Amino acid sequence: MGESLLQDIRYPEDLRKLPAGELDRVADALRAELVRLAASNGGHFAGSLGTVELTVALHYAFETPRDRLIWDVGHQAHGHKALTGRREELPRIKRSDGPSGFLRRSESAYDVFGAGHAGTSVSAGLGIAEAMRRQGSDARVVSVIGDGAATCGMAFEALNHAGEIGVDLKVVLNDNGMSIAPSVGGLARSGGYRAYFESLGIGYAGPVDGHDLAALLEAVRELRDATGPQVLHVKTRKGRGYAPAEADPFGWHATSPFDVASGERAPAASGGPPSWTEAFADALARLADRDPRLVAITAAMPDGTGLDRFARSHPERVYDVGIAEQHAVTFAAGLAAEGQRPVCAIYSSFLQRAFDQIVHDVALQRLPVIFALDRAGLVGADGPTHHGALDLSYLRMIPGLVVAAPRDENELQHLLATALESDRPFALRFPRGAAPGVPLDPDPKPLPIGRGEVLREGRDVALVALGKTVAAAQQAADLLAVRGISAAVVDARFVKPLDDRTLTRVAKQCGAVLTVEDHAIHGGFGSAVLELLADTAPEVAIRRLGIPDRFLEHGSVEEQWRAAGIDADSIAAQVLRWLDGDAS
Repeated sequence: MGESLLQDIRYPEDLRKLPAGELDRVADALRAELVRLAASNGGHFAGSLGTVELTVALHYAFETPRDRLIWDVGHQAHGHKALTGRREELPRIKRSDGPSGFLRRSESAYDVFGAGHAGTSVSAGLGIAEAMRRQGSDARVVSVIGDGAATCGMAFEALNHAGEIGVDLKVVLNDNGMSIAPSVGGLARSGGYRAYFESLGIGYAGPVDGHDLAALLEAVRELRDATGPQVLHVKTRKGRGYAPAEADPFGWHATSPFDVASGERAPAASGGPPSWTEAFADALARLADRDPRLVAITAAMPDGTGLDRFARSHPERVYDVGIAEQHAVTFAAGLAAEGQRPVCAIYSSFLQRAFDQIVHDVALQRLPVIFALDRAGLVGADGPTHHGALDLSYLRMIPGLVVAAPRDENELQHLLATALESDRPFALRFPRGAAPGVPLDPDPKPLPIGRGEVLREGRDVALVALGKTVAAAQQAADLLAVRGISAAVVDARFVKPLDDRTLTRVAKQCGAVLTVEDHAIHGGFGSAVLELLADTAPEVAIRRLGIPDRFLEHGSVEEQWRAAGIDADSIAAQVLRWLDGDAS
């Protein structure tokens, strides 16, 4: 019955034809659909369960898409996708032939503003509402933001501005006590939302039970008809309606496939290599054992960055600052200014939000902050909002900042030791997924800064690679050897400073250099090598491989590497075309 009910609701206008008394049945059917979807596919889960009734009430009370409904991130918007023409596509979510896991303007008119990072909905909504006012439109604008995302500095800035200009913006605060991990900060702890919003000149209503559809619909209608900036405070439960997720919303934020009846999840493969994240956390713990100055900082991602693992042995050395990357970096700078050795563990794509703080508060003052950039490079299913494809470009231009990338987990622990002992700002990038599984040296030791390693000598072409692409370069060299081509392989290890002596020697020896990186082709590692050899070996021919100048869509990492041409087969094919005289 529930599934047939949803089949009759392809778009919100179908929902709005129903009597209000039917909405509870719609919510029950939608929640069951989301549970079935996650059980089959895995993925982000608990957040959307908590917003089922809110999603139904908003689309029922507002005339979407004419009225603009703006969601923060996308974790809480799978129900929104199901009610806006994409229900049949959701089983393929995050696959290359399916919809994005986040909000995308190009995907649907109902996705008013694209979002994969938290904290954007109030700023975007305010801009949209002001544009509507200037154009004389009476369309309404409502922004949904989670209480965890509301810790973002940008959300505070937007609310402050909304109170100043007084435009008709409606904000729904989805308060479930969580971002991914439990929400942090004085506002969440005190619950003083009314005083806070009213002090900014913003009307406040609530809190209202976000799972009582009758009460919620009444509150949403009042919000719809109010004028000026307004906040509706809605109390929800992350994971609502699925008992295992309600009991552990942190653990069920994202999930592997599971059995609906028992909640038993598909077992993780055992006996394989650790993830890069696990390797980082374990190396950090070993270094913390011997250096009492070391502390770690996360911006609401303790599990994603491995700091929950680190905290098991060093709980007093971890700070979760909430979804506030700018504050995380300057907080780290303050710690470093007084002799601590802070490690900022932040995804590569999220660190983009704190560029000025890296420049002004860390590098300019030469403070020894270590940036651990997880999810560097192409990340697969999360797609272009989460690809860590720009960090080398935006970091290597900063004076005094060391930038490095390990090829395996053993090199990772040694580079962490290098960063800790360097007394310099230091950025260390590593990818998502399983590490190569190499044996670890018993004691992490510093490596010479700016020194790479020649893994294979050659005479015809030098494959100069960085981080994860080193393994692909080695495999490509094997493929080329079968064709009679002798390829040197260099693990550059450092992007800044480059190993100018080694790179120049190998370049002159081979006469041809191909750089390979899991990063944007413009301004990254290959560009750095090109700049170096233009001065030291201008006679050497140079080609670069990296992520092309476009946003690569979601899908598997393997598909994305083939699209970028940085897998072993593509590297070897590029060399063969080049040496055969193909200029393409």
